Amino acid sequence: MPDFRPVLFVLGILLLALAGLMLMPAALDLLQADRDWQAFVYAAIITATVGGSLLFGFRLPGTPAFSPREGFLLTTLGWIVMSGFAALPFMLAPTTKLGFAAAFFECMSGLTTTGASVLSGLDSMPRGLLLWRALLHLVGGIGIIVMAVAVLPVLRVGGMQLFRMESSDKSEKLRPRVSQVSAVLISVYFSLTAMCAIALILAGMRPFDAVTHAMAAISTGGFSTHDASVGYFQSPAVEWVLAFFMLVGGSTFTLLARAAQGDPRALWRDTQTRYYLGYLAVYIAAISLWQVVVNGRDWVTALRSTTFNVVSVATTTGFASEDFLAWGTFPIVMIAVLYFIGGCTGSTAGGIKVFRFCILGVAARWQIRHLVHPRRVQPPVYNGAPIEEEVVQSVLSFFVFYIGSFALLSIGVSAFGLEPLAALSAVAQALGNVGPALTPDIGPVGNYGGVPSGALWLLSFAMLLGRLELLTVIVLFSRTFWRG
Repeated sequence: MPDFRPVLFVLGILLLALAGLMLMPAALDLLQADRDWQAFVYAAIITATVGGSLLFGFRLPGTPAFSPREGFLLTTLGWIVMSGFAALPFMLAPTTKLGFAAAFFECMSGLTTTGASVLSGLDSMPRGLLLWRALLHLVGGIGIIVMAVAVLPVLRVGGMQLFRMESSDKSEKLRPRVSQVSAVLISVYFSLTAMCAIALILAGMRPFDAVTHAMAAISTGGFSTHDASVGYFQSPAVEWVLAFFMLVGGSTFTLLARAAQGDPRALWRDTQTRYYLGYLAVYIAAISLWQVVVNGRDWVTALRSTTFNVVSVATTTGFASEDFLAWGTFPIVMIAVLYFIGGCTGSTAGGIKVFRFCILGVAARWQIRHLVHPRRVQPPVYNGAPIEEEVVQSVLSFFVFYIGSFALLSIGVSAFGLEPLAALSAVAQALGNVGPALTPDIGPVGNYGGVPSGALWLLSFAMLLGRLELLTVIVLFSRTFWRG
């Protein structure tokens, strides 16, 4: 059996931090004389009480030690427990008064940086609640980066063991210790968020909108402060700024850190980054051409609109400047494919990730060469280094679990009355942490407020699966895991 004590101890620390974070929107609402501040204070008290009880009740001498089994358990429980307690303000606030299923869905969407929402009337909503949604993106984005660099490689999930720092040369290490790496990545994360906010202010956004949208862009989350999302601003400058920072948010943060430390060529040397930028360029060119030739739009507008919305979906951010479902069948099908690709490994983006497609392509090419030249000994290579067979098998397993999860969850969601396309696209966006689906009600100009509670629970589970790279969660359903 796993040792629950260090897991519960760390959960207590996380809940205390979450309680402290709740005081920020409480203070904002109090300053603006909005009574929703009480909901945040009550939620903070409840969260701090439970967190403190766990912290002191399961405190251990020395630093808590985690085996991979405790790592799997903590990673999954961390997102579930945080989402459950983060939902309290949405349930207690007079403005929203959401049920637990809807509130949990909203917070799971925020912490997994999915951006799917059950809320409407955002334009008139108290700023405390809007800030809370943005803070969930901020916290979730930081957690995802640290998890991708420090946790998943050790847990050997989905091919991520290729990024284990202890197996790298010193020249490839950002810092020798995981704690130092995390500190550097968090520093880069906050710096990019600040830069994005300043750029949005210069582009004409009000400071509050700029800060909240910057949090959503770098975390590739997608929560906006307006029902019309970025389309509310009707500003080409805002769209270009957000497109750039969403693109950055979908890039590998360790490489961004190296670039910030004076090695910008590290980005271009990376195979994943080249394919990431390459496939986005092809997508933008193809859909822009369609917009000009078929939809009759001018080149400037077509390029800007296509770039923004393609980058938003490809990085799984979920912002929308307009309803891309009205562009035609060809763009819609191309965008649907983006739901599965996603951004780079080690970024805040969701989806299967470009890295895994790279590994799959390399393995396929190697297999073809092996069939033609069976006696030739040349292992598959990624980024100039041989790929271990374990990594290839792990990536292939990930694809199988991803397809299987998509099929089963789509069937489950359809059982609650959603139409076939709505069910399929809702699950695809949830697993990919994208946000909008491909039907008008839950698409780029809609929300999930009308989705039945049972479907919301399944979609919340799908968001958790996608965010934690599937196997981290699925392993908990194994008898072997609990038997040891």
